[in-house]
Amino acid sequence: MADDDPEGVEAGSKQKEKPRHRSKKKAAAAVDESELLTVPDGWKEPAFTREDNPKGLLEESSFATLFPKYREAYLKECWPLVQKALGEHYVNAALDLIEGSMTVTTTKKTFDPYAIIRARDLIKLLARSVPFEQAVRILQDDVACDIIKIGTLVRKRDTFIKRRGRLLGPKGSTLKALELLTNCYIMVQGNTVSALGPFSGLKEVRKVVLDTMKNIHPIYNIKTLMIKRELAKDPVLRSQSWERFLPKFKRKNLKKRKEPKKKNTKKEYTPFPPPQPESQIDKELASGEYFLKERQKKRKRVEEIKAKQADALKKRQEERNKAFIPPKEKPAVKTKKASTEKKIDIEAIKEKEMSHISPVLLQE
Repeated sequence: MADDDPEGVEAGSKQKEKPRHRSKKKAAAAVDESELLTVPDGWKEPAFTREDNPKGLLEESSFATLFPKYREAYLKECWPLVQKALGEHYVNAALDLIEGSMTVTTTKKTFDPYAIIRARDLIKLLARSVPFEQAVRILQDDVACDIIKIGTLVRKRDTFIKRRGRLLGPKGSTLKALELLTNCYIMVQGNTVSALGPFSGLKEVRKVVLDTMKNIHPIYNIKTLMIKRELAKDPVLRSQSWERFLPKFKRKNLKKRKEPKKKNTKKEYTPFPPPQPESQIDKELASGEYFLKERQKKRKRVEEIKAKQADALKKRQEERNKAFIPPKEKPAVKTKKASTEKKIDIEAIKEKEMSHISPVLLQE
């Protein structure tokens, strides 16, 4: 029987184990390949022409977007250029200054189904204060856009303004560095950040913007992007994992926790309830006021009030009299006159003179 044979059992178990290892290796290989997918150098997607869609579109599509009041003058000025750029793709554009909206619609001549999506992105970028010279690049095949909403990521308005300013940097230096590293045009306006560029750059821009709003300084992400750019130049390292080269920044909370002014100390637990506070009648019984007549009680209250008034008057009078008390004068210090007469020490002069005389002369 096959069940009684130990060798057969071992062989069967080995055969069952082998596919597991293979499946794990295949899964790991699939993950690695998806992460390391790169476009070959010099390859470009062929342009979409009329030959690809000779019959055109079946239905008319349209998109509309509103714009703020301060953009009205600029849009009115550059709208002929917008119509000319969209006319090359057979897309109509309409500007409604009364309603404050921009509308783009396809025509019978439109053959590219994605042209209306690009036209929609164009009017969105124009509404978010992106200049026409940059926004018109969205009509190219290798350019995309991303409008990141940052207004609701931070609760406090002051904190939001501070972090948004951190994204710009001093004189826009941080934003310029981010643009150079990602090959994207970035516009920070109000509660949104508009980015325009290649797909890989937009992914990095979104990550940096969201991290900045989460109180992670953009300089850390800029350092990582600089290292990645240098590693991508090396053909050997391009197909390897970059985890060992990338810096790992740890969050440090340097601020000490503010201690409350009033610290609540917990009392020791006792199973017995606290003693009942004395009522007003109990206090009067203890002091003997309860047994006094109403006239006597009133007289006692008046006497207490008069005594308090007298004390207050006495203190007030003392405060007023302080201004009339003369300050204590410092005692005059008598200066000792330096004595002009010099005391002459005769003995010291004799000793000095004797020390100069040679011992030979003294013997003679």
